[in-house]
Amino acid sequence: MASLIDLTAFAPQARRFLTELEANNDRAWFSANKQRYDSEVKRPAELMIAQITPELEILSGDLPRPKLFRPQRDVRYSDDKQPFHTHLHALWSLPDGRAWYFALSKDYATAGAGILAFDGRRMLAWQAALMGPEGDELERIIARSGARIDPAPSPTSEVPPGPRAKLMRRPGCVLWIDDIYEDLAPDPVATLLQCYTRLQPLQDWLGTRL
Repeated sequence: MASLIDLTAFAPQARRFLTELEANNDRAWFSANKQRYDSEVKRPAELMIAQITPELEILSGDLPRPKLFRPQRDVRYSDDKQPFHTHLHALWSLPDGRAWYFALSKDYATAGAGILAFDGRRMLAWQAALMGPEGDELERIIARSGARIDPAPSPTSEVPPGPRAKLMRRPGCVLWIDDIYEDLAPDPVATLLQCYTRLQPLQDWLGTRL
């Protein structure tokens, strides 16, 4: 079955489905189009993820755990009762918190790498590393990547004063390469691996310093 899936059609088909889902975000529509979701979104995404996983092991030296997020939303405690996400999210994670990310919707397509949220120990290690020469190295990595950094600094985080105080206040560090949709259609696997290779210096820095 996997050999019959054309990954060159994955990005446009998935975006088209997600666009229609946003306009018809209810269980009846999704149920009527579940076969389309499986054939146009889920199975191609699973194949893409499976092909990327061993390549990330080669790139990083560690075998990541892949995950394709379910489309169903948990609406129990949300004011927004729409039952489905209108984006596709996938990640490949390592036990130390580092991960590679992929997100696609009707409005964006992006690939990222890093740690989305530091635990207490890594937050202390992050701040300590930024106070030394390792901080210079990280700033060069960020600048050379040309990528967007996230999440935003926490305004309530108390850190030592200095030129990297803003970086120290970040509760995580992920670099994102945005606007990759046009490159996904010809070969999504190659495009994402190019992004992850470009972002690997951050992964190496985080893996060594934290």
